Amino acid sequence: MNDLIRKLQTQRNLSDPELKTVLESDAFDDALFAAADAVRRSVYGTAVFVRGLIEFSNYCKNGCYYCGIRCENRSVQRYRLDADTILACCTEGYALGYRTFVLQSGEDPYFTDERICAIVERIRTRFPDCAITLSIGEKPRESYLAYYRAGANRFLLRHETADSTHYAALHPPALSAENRKRCLFDLKEIGYQVGSGFMVGSPFQTTENIVTDFRFLQRLDPDMIGVGPFIPAPDTPFADKSAGSLKLTLRIIAVLRLLFPHALLPATTALGTIAPDGRELGLRAGANVVMPNLSPADVREKYALYEGKICTGEESAQCRACLEARVRAAGYEIVTDVGNVRR
Repeated sequence: MNDLIRKLQTQRNLSDPELKTVLESDAFDDALFAAADAVRRSVYGTAVFVRGLIEFSNYCKNGCYYCGIRCENRSVQRYRLDADTILACCTEGYALGYRTFVLQSGEDPYFTDERICAIVERIRTRFPDCAITLSIGEKPRESYLAYYRAGANRFLLRHETADSTHYAALHPPALSAENRKRCLFDLKEIGYQVGSGFMVGSPFQTTENIVTDFRFLQRLDPDMIGVGPFIPAPDTPFADKSAGSLKLTLRIIAVLRLLFPHALLPATTALGTIAPDGRELGLRAGANVVMPNLSPADVREKYALYEGKICTGEESAQCRACLEARVRAAGYEIVTDVGNVRR
């Protein structure tokens, strides 16, 4: 095994220049992916955890330059799921073996704290043995606390980039990297299992930015880290930008597995969008989570964060069967489990 990869595996760290070398060279890939897979197997075996994703609103008050559901995009067909429909998605997912539900939306002012808490309480009452994850953006600390008390126990909020200058190049002036980070530390202090992460190959991103992301994640020490390639969305300021690299995304997943052996790392839908076997490659690079879609099939294509998103026409059972076959083909197995982090 290459000395740098051995050092990363044993010490769970490298210097900034060493990380840059690993990220920018093909020479380390075989050793890197083998080491990452060995570490994930030592902590999680061959288990791959499923999270049932419910995209319940594509309204958003923000105008992030990369996002297909940004508020300025007038070509989006907007929708909201009501509480009964969300609960029906959970009921279907539970029957399919899901024990974690991920409620994701744009930052939609319609869904007040009161409405979110009422939905969470209904799910918690109906499915007391399940984890409830929210992915609904930046909120005041008191809002996060209210959701937690209502029964939510996980929260996903990708920081997108830890470099303030780079963050400003991707977002309108009303949003800041500092507030994003404040939200993540608030969530940790409240007691959530916290997920963060970033886009790979976002416009203007440098290798130094990625190393800065690693350093921020080391400070945050999240339970889940989601990385996926940037994919341009039509009718956005970045519609003409190039997509992120599959190879670099896989390399980053592997480095994250070695930096954070305990972390839950998803093989994202975006990976499967840029390459037919992208999710399988993500699993072999150290990922151990997949997130099939439980949203009603007639709204899936409307939650278009980027172009070409896969699995928009499938029913929930089809998504589950397809993913199970793909996971098995990659050499792993889907487990029916809440799938808590193993620290």
